[in-house]
Amino acid sequence: MTKNSASKKLSVTYETALYITGWCLIGVFLLLGVYLRFRHLNLDKFFLPCILYSLTGAYCPGCGGTRAVQFLFQGRLLKALIYHPLVFYTALVGGWFMLSQTVERLSRHKLPIGMKYHDNYLWAAIIIVIVNFILKNFFLFVLHIDLLAL
Repeated sequence: MTKNSASKKLSVTYETALYITGWCLIGVFLLLGVYLRFRHLNLDKFFLPCILYSLTGAYCPGCGGTRAVQFLFQGRLLKALIYHPLVFYTALVGGWFMLSQTVERLSRHKLPIGMKYHDNYLWAAIIIVIVNFILKNFFLFVLHIDLLAL
């Protein structure tokens, strides 16, 4: 087996694992959403407050993520983007990955449009988290604007 074919096989394995994981996560979230809708449960009482914010008044790198998910499901895309851009980025990249992989698999690879895994997607996510952390705290402490209170 050549190095090129070995790396191609490994890449296909990553995409298949990510694709299966994606469908499992979609199924779990759909079931959870249906359950919560019929049980009329408010999840806010189950979430712990952010320890960093409670102690220092500074936002942690994940602050706003839960509310961003809620806004995304409500179709309030701009609010989701403001509260935590990683949620919006993940929805876009993950959504395109699942859609393009589904089309490619249903066409039996005759339409080779399936998004391929690259580490650059993870690096972009890390950069988004870092920039979000810096900007939110800059707005909070320097400009005295609380972006998560909008």
